[in-house]
This record gives sequence, structure tokens and C-alpha cells, in this order.
Amino acid sequence: MDSSSEQAHLPSRIVDNALKYLMINKYDLLEINTDGGSRGNPGPAAIGVYAASNGHQVFTLSETIGETTNNVAEYTAVIRSLEAIAEKEIFTEKLKYILDSELIVKQITGKYKIKKAHLGELREQIVKLVNSLKEKGQIKLMTFTNVPREQNKNADKLVNEALDK
Repeated sequence: MDSSSEQAHLPSRIVDNALKYLMINKYDLLEINTDGGSRGNPGPAAIGVYAASNGHQVFTLSETIGETTNNVAEYTAVIRSLEAIAEKEIFTEKLKYILDSELIVKQITGKYKIKKAHLGELREQIVKLVNSLKEKGQIKLMTFTNVPREQNKNADKLVNEALDK
């Protein structure tokens, strides 16, 4: 019996699961540049997310988020990117976040105390999303890095594109 006739007798759910497994997005290192901004503080706000692996774009997000502050927009960019990782079923050994907001990086990593309750709630949402992704095996290691604005141009451009629409 040739292999094609054997394959025809496999239950479709086995074939579907095998195909799904082969199509999973797996990366050794996924770098995610995020940015959030508002015109006025508070004012019309947007987020930008640029995810790449080995210099190749994996996904982007560029969307308005209503009237809010710069800090809320920065947190929201991280939250939306984590949600996208879950939705797109992305798996990575190391997830590296790159932000141009030192304050947000230090608050998320616990180095700075969060004084405003609504920002603490956003940080808690990030923690829950990260824990969920870790439990599912989608991420193993994770870091947050602060860079100068000039090194976060891709995400910044996506914020401005959303705000200019």
C-alpha cells in the first residue's frame, strides 16, 4: 500500500492537528517595539507595536485608543501586543520588549512604585497575560528594555500613523 492511500484513512482531526502544529509561529527571539502617545495629555491617543524576529517583521499594530494619557497608551501598547501573541499563537524562547519610556519599563519590572491605581491595574493585566502565555508555553524568557526614542522609530511611526488618520 502506498503512503497516499494510508493518509486517506487518517481521521481528519489528526490531519488537522498535524497541520496546525506545523503552522505554529515559533521564534528563538521575538523583539517587540511598543509605543503609545497622546496629543495632549490627556488627549486623542494611539498605540504602535512592531514585532520582529531576525530582522523580519512578524506583526504590527497601529490603532487609536480614544482619549487618554501617554502613560495609559504606553501600557496599552504592551497589553495589545501580548494579546496579539496569544491570538496569533506565537511561541518564542525569548520575548524582548523595547520601549522608549523609562518610567513604564521600570514600573512594569517593579523597579518603580506605581502611584496611580489605574496604572497599577494595567500592570496587573500585563502580569496576568504574561503568566497565561508562560503557562501555555508560548513564552519562556522575557525582558523589558528602555531605549532612546530614536531607537524606537518603527513603533513611533505606527502611533503617528494611527493619530493622523
